[in-house]
Amino acid sequence: MKIEIEVTSRETIKPSSPTPNHLHHYQLSFLDQISPPVYNPQALFYPSEVNKTNIEKSNHLKQSISDVLTSFYPLSGRIKDNIYVDCNDEGVPYLEAQVKCKLSDVLENPVPIELNKLLPFKLDDVQELPLGVQFNIFQCGGVAIGVCISHKLADASSFLTFLKSWAETARGESDIVRPQFISATLFPPKNISGFEPSTGITNQNIVAKRFVFNASAIETLRAKYTDHVNSTSVPPSRVGALTNFIWNRFVSAMNIDEAATDTFYIVLHAVNLRPRMDPPLPDSAFGNLYRIAMTNPFMGACTNLASQVRNSISRIDKEYVKSQLQEGNKHLEMIKDTAESFNRGKMVALNFTSWCRFPFHEADFGWGRPVWVGSGCLTFNNLVVFMDTVSGDGIEAWVHLKEEDMTKLEANEELIEFLVASQEC
Repeated sequence: MKIEIEVTSRETIKPSSPTPNHLHHYQLSFLDQISPPVYNPQALFYPSEVNKTNIEKSNHLKQSISDVLTSFYPLSGRIKDNIYVDCNDEGVPYLEAQVKCKLSDVLENPVPIELNKLLPFKLDDVQELPLGVQFNIFQCGGVAIGVCISHKLADASSFLTFLKSWAETARGESDIVRPQFISATLFPPKNISGFEPSTGITNQNIVAKRFVFNASAIETLRAKYTDHVNSTSVPPSRVGALTNFIWNRFVSAMNIDEAATDTFYIVLHAVNLRPRMDPPLPDSAFGNLYRIAMTNPFMGACTNLASQVRNSISRIDKEYVKSQLQEGNKHLEMIKDTAESFNRGKMVALNFTSWCRFPFHEADFGWGRPVWVGSGCLTFNNLVVFMDTVSGDGIEAWVHLKEEDMTKLEANEELIEFLVASQEC
């Protein structure tokens, strides 16, 4: 459904304690530098709560943001020239808005592009601001907290670290998650001239649809993509099975025949580097500590992609991190070549990123957990974002395609069959 909002106030939240002088210069890492200049969004939805008014909730949020920013001090600074953050305590934009509908109206049929109205920024309009918050009040008294964090500073894991710490601070916990700002030490900044981090960003003719797969449908797909000929075969993960299914539906719907064209097709997966480092990094390590696994899939609508993806991801290990990312310029040259192929129209990529097992649904600011957590319409074509359902046993696939391609995908009979099966259970 269409969402109408009215922004009723804007203010800037500053840290409750000033950032020490020796921390005023926060260096971006090499991986921060090459990350896209977009915002990562989350919208967290909470029902009306009788023991606390929305004015009290908003004031409580503002105070807890102020308190948590003393630990996450780069988020209240300003990003400069894709090189560093001036941690000057200028603060975080905080908006309040009235939503002209009920919370249930949105939850019954979430429309990704409409959810963007609940966010404080346009997602492709990253400039100096690392973080923004919008507190949305529905006519029924329910609220949605829209949060945007700059991808120049944080990946999904870092976003979660911030959200957990903020919620713990709001609840008055004594044992609060603290970030570790070590990424620039591990991945020192480089001269990235010749590579444009905004490659692939677009909001032209992109639509996003949310497809929900329940546990039964996912298990059916896991069995479907297990190699039953090989007795040692391991069933694909839930995300691996859905990746395989969506890729096959994409190939079928687009009627792709790689042999008939000189276009190169690849499948990309975002991979968390923290557990793949030597020694492994804690989840609280802050920054863009991820890389992309590239898979050149065997073509055809029935290809078994899951094992290929698993192999591609397994190659991102401690040796890869050291040789490709920390030493020399191999990775930089590779992404320059990839970007050039993309810009010349010689490469088509289907991008996957998984936020599954990231407990965004546990964000309790003192009035209970959210009844649902959503994203929005992101600024990339051919992008699939996986998120857990509230129950935790299903997966929501947020698919971003050109409008004409989405029309073809939505008409795919096998996709329809699995979505209907998910709705019936």
